[in-house]
Amino acid sequence: MEEPGFWDEPEKAQEKTKELSALKNDITEYEELKQSYEDIETLIEMGYEDDDEELAKEANDELVTFVERFETLRMKTLLTGEYDGCDAILKLNAGAGGTESCDWASMLYRMYCRWAERHGFAMEVLDYLDGDEAGIKSITVEIKGENAYGYMKSEKGVHRLVRISPFNAAGKRQTSFVSCDVMPDIEEDLDVEVRDEDIRIDTYRSSGAGGQHINKTSSAIRITHFPTGIVVQCQNERSQHMNKEKAMQMLKAKLYILEQQKTAENLADIRGEVTEIGWGNQIRSYVLQPYTMVKDHRTNEENSNAQSVLDGNIDSFMNAYLKSLAVKGE
Repeated sequence: MEEPGFWDEPEKAQEKTKELSALKNDITEYEELKQSYEDIETLIEMGYEDDDEELAKEANDELVTFVERFETLRMKTLLTGEYDGCDAILKLNAGAGGTESCDWASMLYRMYCRWAERHGFAMEVLDYLDGDEAGIKSITVEIKGENAYGYMKSEKGVHRLVRISPFNAAGKRQTSFVSCDVMPDIEEDLDVEVRDEDIRIDTYRSSGAGGQHINKTSSAIRITHFPTGIVVQCQNERSQHMNKEKAMQMLKAKLYILEQQKTAENLADIRGEVTEIGWGNQIRSYVLQPYTMVKDHRTNEENSNAQSVLDGNIDSFMNAYLKSLAVKGE
């Protein structure tokens, strides 16, 4: 009997088709950029010859668009990590500071939603815990799209906000912290042993917006891994069984990554070091008063238009971080 070929294995065939499609899109984008570059050169030459201000303005507008598209394509060339092509699982945890920190967590969640929408990525909430008065205490979301983890790994760490708090009647400036943890959503069946005696599985009622099952059945799952202290949660699926499957997949991925970090230092970029959510540990500061400035403390990348950043314009920070990794050889 003839052995089954590669294309007889549906999962591998689907993965290969996805990879080929991505490469095809990259080539198309390159060809379009090349043509755009030539068009801009022609517009500049015509503008000089005819002394035409309208042509000069058109050339400038085309150049701005060209640079944006070029930077996006260049960022993709920096995504060479083992898991960069995977979907990403992002978790935000509000730090000390009560309502102010919970509000900051909701602002960051909005920022990442805007960024994902801008890049055509889908987002799905896996777990959600409201703040006591306002905002979000913690949220776990899955970001689905090509190279989602490769881009989002630049966001792991503590994010610091400085502003005049709307929750402070005295109008004083206040500092808040939120931690952002990012891991790749490794879909393959990982060869990771999870012993029953090493975990505790808790069920609880789902919270937040959702279908009719929300708050009526204890379908949400929390798994605690005693040896490592890792806790994973999932409540978005329609059944307890499906939530348990997703949570176990997340746990295995985290344990696999942890083992990779122990055995190979060059994979240390997979998951950032877990640090205290507070002073001195922030990767990025967002200052809204007395001036506006967003600064990444790892790369010194800055943007004085803080509102634009909070609206999801974070590509420059991601790009700077990925370039810094490339320089370090990571």
